[in-house]
Amino acid sequence: MNELAMMGQYIGAGLAAIGCGAAGIGVGHIAGNFLSGALRNPSAAAGQMANLFVGIAFAEALGIFAFLIALLLMFAV
Repeated sequence: MNELAMMGQYIGAGLAAIGCGAAGIGVGHIAGNFLSGALRNPSAAAGQMANLFVGIAFAEALGIFAFLIALLLMFAV
C-alpha cells in the first residue's frame, strides 16, 4: 500500500477516535443533568434511575462504535 493511502487511513482513524472523547463528554452531560434534576426533586430521582442508565449505555455505545471504526481504519486492508 502506498504512503498516501496509509496517511489517509491514519487521518480517518484519528477523526473517528474523536467520537471516543465525545462519548465521555456525553456521559458526563447525562450524569450531570441527572444529578441536577435529582437535587431539585429528590423524590423523583429513584424513578429516573433506569433512564439514566439507558442514556449512559447509548452514549457509551456510540463511543465504542467510533473506537471500532478507528480500529478498522487502522488495521483493515
